[in-house]
Amino acid sequence: MKLLFFDDFRLGVLTGDAVVDVSQVVRDIPHTGPHDLVSGLIERFADYKGRLADAVGRGRGVPVGQVRIRPPLPKPYNIVAMAVNYMEDGTRAEPAPINAFHKSPNAVIGDGDTMVLPDVPATIFEGEAEVALVIGRRASHVRAAEAMSYVFGYTNFIDGSARGLPPAGNTFYQMKSRDTFAPMGPYLVTADEVPDPHGLQIRLWVNGTLKQNFSTSDMAHRIPRCIEWVTSIHTLEPGDVLATGTNHRGLSAFQDGDRIELEAERLGRLRVQVRDELKRTWARETRLERQEKKLEGTTPQLTGKHAPKQGG
Repeated sequence: MKLLFFDDFRLGVLTGDAVVDVSQVVRDIPHTGPHDLVSGLIERFADYKGRLADAVGRGRGVPVGQVRIRPPLPKPYNIVAMAVNYMEDGTRAEPAPINAFHKSPNAVIGDGDTMVLPDVPATIFEGEAEVALVIGRRASHVRAAEAMSYVFGYTNFIDGSARGLPPAGNTFYQMKSRDTFAPMGPYLVTADEVPDPHGLQIRLWVNGTLKQNFSTSDMAHRIPRCIEWVTSIHTLEPGDVLATGTNHRGLSAFQDGDRIELEAERLGRLRVQVRDELKRTWARETRLERQEKKLEGTTPQLTGKHAPKQGG
């Protein structure tokens, strides 16, 4: 089942190219807004799945192109993102030590929304194509062997990053948790529709040019291990998001006016725009293209505020 919010955060189910409004089916779930409505539904999904299917069978869908799609998880209690969790097409000799970081729930945006680049001296702004899993029930000290039973579903996720901010080493919080830096969607796909989350092709385009193109089979620490490790540190609740990382080789600078499209197999296509009031520019090369030129570091900023001073 494909769940989504649309227009004024009405809950819908996507069937084919149409959205069926099922908000009346879930109206009795205690909630104060869409964020805890969807987490409440996830927690009670066994009780509501049949009722939702019946409503879809009876309902008249609206073409998805005629509605405004909203984030499927507007404000999760936790967004945990795995760090350096790919083997980079075999270029890493061994997996990096398992690691993760939090992103602010206020960073979430949805399909058709805009990622806004802030006025900060980042060396580059990037967005990492990822598959994120959504937790289905309270998870604490989960064993890897049981971890997949805690997964409710999956969604596309872009991990926005403002890299290189001073002081050196003061990294993840100010780099990752900025407003609009967690696009996700366009919908939430239940786990039964994704039989092998470790065999999904992920593609990201910038202005129609394919930049990232990799498989989740390249994941270093697989989903059961990630859930085991994260829940050994803190509890995850229904509706929490765990982003599984990216292959960095196709990353490139996000900049003003860019049209970003992310598509993971079975999860639809997420589309967002980028806005930068400062109109900063970078070369369009990917990290891999830069490495092939024997160049170190990320692509330098070319123009605009915070660009490095030229010698002279």
